[in-house]
Amino acid sequence: MQFLYSLFGTPLGWIFKFLYGFIGNFGITLILFTLLYKLVMFPLGISQQKMTAKMARVNPKLKELQQKYKNQPQKLQEEQMALYERENIKMSAGCLPSLLQFLILFGIIDVVYKPLTHVLSLSSEVISQATEILAGLGSANAAGMYAELSVVNMIHSNPDAFSALGSDVIAQIQSLDMNFLFWDLAETPTLAFNALLFIPLFSFGTAMLMSVLMLHQQKDNPGAQNMKTMMLLMPLLSLWIAFSVPAGVGLYWGVSNLFSLIQQQILYKMYNPQKMAAEAEAREKLEKEAAKKARSEKVIVVDADGTQREVERQVSEKEANRRRLAEARRRDAEKYGETYVEVEDKDLE
Repeated sequence: MQFLYSLFGTPLGWIFKFLYGFIGNFGITLILFTLLYKLVMFPLGISQQKMTAKMARVNPKLKELQQKYKNQPQKLQEEQMALYERENIKMSAGCLPSLLQFLILFGIIDVVYKPLTHVLSLSSEVISQATEILAGLGSANAAGMYAELSVVNMIHSNPDAFSALGSDVIAQIQSLDMNFLFWDLAETPTLAFNALLFIPLFSFGTAMLMSVLMLHQQKDNPGAQNMKTMMLLMPLLSLWIAFSVPAGVGLYWGVSNLFSLIQQQILYKMYNPQKMAAEAEAREKLEKEAAKKARSEKVIVVDADGTQREVERQVSEKEANRRRLAEARRRDAEKYGETYVEVEDKDLE
């Protein structure tokens, strides 16, 4: 797990350091980083919403298949896959944003736990010397994930103990501001009733609201309903994460949920699945009517009593294609002054 943290924490650390250099506040930098990340990911969100709209469009066909092959699970699966392929629906497309979200979370965890490495860019030798001093002071956090945060806290409270690092390094670490509004983002929230308790509750509340709205918006999507349990478990996962890591990570997670919620509503307005499904159904109906019209002709028939009447007669698809091609050739002949050539069977192959 530490490898994953470092793998994604290193590139995110470069971005975070760049933003922190302009802002100088850890919490505001976290919020700005989250906003930029969501803006970059917005096109992927559009693709995901379009896929949701496609699913809404094919849902009636999917329900027909489920009814038709309810006793033939293997056949049902084959027909569903064929339907998805015809409609260019990729069921795995919705997994990518979630995967990226967790990979970014791994990077943020590393950045928050290691501000000396990522924000101040101190060398590994200096950090190792600082943790050795921390161990000599009897701290239990001299090793492990909390080591750098413990160094920051200890230098703020007892800078003289780290004089061996040099005044420049101590001044750099003292300048690191990990406070935001009422919270110390280096601290891990607990169940104690204090200001820091807001961070996990914020993460839980935004995740719950996002899941409820998504389930409501996709109530007609069988795929979404099958994921209902997982979507309702996400808020609990958010709560657990926020109580397990420093408040900086919980702040990022809650703000990320909030921005995702806003993005979700914007995309729902832009690509409303129910509206797009209705429009697709209307287009399909018009196309069927046009195709039916192209395969029919009106002829005059004479009844036994000598009465003439006009009736519509169906023609074969081949004959309909022949007529369409013939009409196209006539238009070209008239437009370009060419000789009209009759359509032959080989032209329809």
